[in-house]
Amino acid sequence: MQSDETRSAAIDVLHDDAPSLLTRGYGFGANIWKRVRGGARSAPMRLLGDDTLFVRGAEGVDAFYDQHQVKRHGAMPAIVQETLFGHGSVHSLDGDAHHHRKSTFVDVAYDDAQVARLLPHLEREWQQELVAWTGGGTRSAYDAAVGALGRAIMRWAGLPGTAAAKTRWAGRLAQIVDGFGVPYSPEYLLAWINRRWSDRHAQRLIEAVRSGALTAAEGTALYEWAGHRDQSGELLPARTAGIELQNSIRPMVAVARFAAFAAKELHDRPEWRERIAAEAAARGELVSGPLATAFAQEIRRTAPFVPMLPGLAIADIELDGERVASGGRIVLDILGTNTDERSWERADEFDPERFVGVDDYEALKAFVPQGGGEVPSGHRCPGEKLAIAGLAAAVAALSDPRITILGTGLGVNLRRLPTKPTSGARVLAMDAAPGRCPVH
Repeated sequence: MQSDETRSAAIDVLHDDAPSLLTRGYGFGANIWKRVRGGARSAPMRLLGDDTLFVRGAEGVDAFYDQHQVKRHGAMPAIVQETLFGHGSVHSLDGDAHHHRKSTFVDVAYDDAQVARLLPHLEREWQQELVAWTGGGTRSAYDAAVGALGRAIMRWAGLPGTAAAKTRWAGRLAQIVDGFGVPYSPEYLLAWINRRWSDRHAQRLIEAVRSGALTAAEGTALYEWAGHRDQSGELLPARTAGIELQNSIRPMVAVARFAAFAAKELHDRPEWRERIAAEAAARGELVSGPLATAFAQEIRRTAPFVPMLPGLAIADIELDGERVASGGRIVLDILGTNTDERSWERADEFDPERFVGVDDYEALKAFVPQGGGEVPSGHRCPGEKLAIAGLAAAVAALSDPRITILGTGLGVNLRRLPTKPTSGARVLAMDAAPGRCPVH
């Protein structure tokens, strides 16, 4: 006969919310919030057998990134940690170890000089994609962005190889991002295979620099990770250094998903396409346009990408009348925070004007598309400036009046993690658009 404790445990398993993430996808958070009063900052749930506090808004961000209350090590499910971020990466560290490793990411990616160094590469690669499209190319916005952003960030990182080789590796990294969230699918197995290939390739690059067979330019990601030493003064194992090298470039490749969403929104908002095209023409370049940047930021706020982030409670946490004890879990609703009606005016409307003139986006506490908190001392992604620059360049390129974005295939499956417009947003030369008169 089962004890009360055993029966209670069985009931908890039956009521675990984890399976709902697979079945509801990006609707998971909205379903959780139905359990509590409107506008609540926290909601109780069960996740992987543990009591969990689901949080959102600026208050939720404060609670989640309080390092006296929450740790990240061990919080990320292994199927995500091992496939997307890599074994032993900075994402699994806390405390001094995290700060030490993170400092190299800050040096590599966060400094404005590093962002400026990326811009010419972005300009070159997106101009080449425009030449391909106007010459009759039919690549989707997503596929073009994987190639353009991948080649740009790899050149920026100091990686050797031809443009074709960089494009192929970017494709592998894009597939890792595409497949990590569907463990029930063959795409996850392919992501695992690509992860193993990428780890070996990056490790060999690190070893080649350390042996002197390959020269890395000072200040590049390849140079910094080949020479990174841990707190005891020892070089990181080459495999781990290679994983962190990938973590310096893969987020830019992942921006291709945002580029597909940008194409969808530009298709639906021709007035913004015209404004951004005029801006690029007046500036004589695709990069760093204020309107393109504002549009990119609104894409990052509204497009479904990372739905939530997990942490482990190392102290009792209470927020807005709900509580989770030390040892439980806390989960930050990323999408729900970026579109929180208490944090944003007209939160459900797509309006890039809200970001026009906003330079200090990090001060917007409820704007967490790549994590929240502070970059140097917390878990906020140090590559966010690079990502914004890459997406803004994509927005400007996709606004070029010589090309058109087809309206078919722009539907989004919100049950799949991660998602994007089904077709990736098909792009054609303007004179090749279906139904267009060939003499006008």
